[in-house]
Amino acid sequence: MKKSVKRAANGSSLSARQRREVAALAAKADVDIDYSDIPRLTGKFWKNAVRNPFYRPVKRQVTVRLDADIIAWLRKQGKGYQTRLNQVLREAMLEDVAN
Repeated sequence: MKKSVKRAANGSSLSARQRREVAALAAKADVDIDYSDIPRLTGKFWKNAVRNPFYRPVKRQVTVRLDADIIAWLRKQGKGYQTRLNQVLREAMLEDVAN
């Protein structure tokens, strides 16, 4: 199976006219944008909202030196210690970003 790679758009594929249109839209103030054809999202919508089930963050392989007792604690919990380490770090990151 071939691995698919998503490439980020760098803007070079836009024509000069398209770049002008994007720049004009970006320059508009929010109050000048007509939202009348977009329904307002209610609290009920956000209460039932879930993260995209197809979203998978990009993984990078790194080498990290950790204390032996931390590795022992993670491994003691069974298989998947690297995934647990990633989850612990993600929770710390999200808590830090929220503050």
